[in-house]
Amino acid sequence: MAITAQMVKELRESTGAGMMDAKKALTETDGDMEAAVDWLRTKGLAKAAKKSGRVAAEGLVSVAVDGGRGVAIEVNSETDFVAKNADFQQLVGEITKVALQTGESVEVVKAADLNGKTVDEVLTEAIARIGENMTLRRMHVLDGDTVVSYVHNAATDGMGKIGVLVALTGPADKAQEIGKQIAMHVAATNPASLSDKDIDPALVEREKHVLSEQARESGKPEAVIEKMIEGRMKKFFEEVTLLGQKFVINPDVTVAEAAKEAGVEVTGFVRVMVGEGVEKKEEDFAAEVAKTLAG
Repeated sequence: MAITAQMVKELRESTGAGMMDAKKALTETDGDMEAAVDWLRTKGLAKAAKKSGRVAAEGLVSVAVDGGRGVAIEVNSETDFVAKNADFQQLVGEITKVALQTGESVEVVKAADLNGKTVDEVLTEAIARIGENMTLRRMHVLDGDTVVSYVHNAATDGMGKIGVLVALTGPADKAQEIGKQIAMHVAATNPASLSDKDIDPALVEREKHVLSEQARESGKPEAVIEKMIEGRMKKFFEEVTLLGQKFVINPDVTVAEAAKEAGVEVTGFVRVMVGEGVEKKEEDFAAEVAKTLAG
């Protein structure tokens, strides 16, 4: 039987399954709509699709390093219960290995092979098996002579709530030692950029506007105001750029100075925190448990 677009549309609307899954279901069942629904349910795809609209703001950040390349990925789940689940942690670890090998984008990783299936298919099956929506949300790759990783609030090896990568040039042993400390610093301070040369221009303009308005309210002469703005912007860059910040391990020096003393140079960093930027609906603990039990 010929499978039409209308049939695929109807099956998608009734089950919430993806287009390709709906088409495959109809093909496997020779166009029998009820059988196709059962086929999707058997595979767990209809259930997974229904859960795909739920907000996934928990989960894990996973980091891995191979030589001069590091990768940080964020895989989200709906609750922290799942993030502590060994099966979920194993899945995140496997996806991290794929990301480290393919290392281009989330889309490339989703389409990459993982034990004979695509990463996207493996995630869909995990949604059906575990019973929560999950998403591979972000991925960052960092290259350098030496790349060091750090995980804050680790749930297991290489995974936790905050993942950091730091790239450095210089002697490898020195880079590893100071790099770990700088990675911890990044986790704690969340710099906006490496230096004032690569900070977002929009952020600079917004800050300059606010500081300018504050300075002009002083009623001082324009020449004095310009000096005030210049000084405050300098302090702003020291506070928000990694190299300009006071080193948390030794506040008497900046991160740039600490790196120089160690004989290395910091060339880049990545910081990823679970759920960053995701609008999460607040629920009380009882409601969260009830939702989990309801599936």
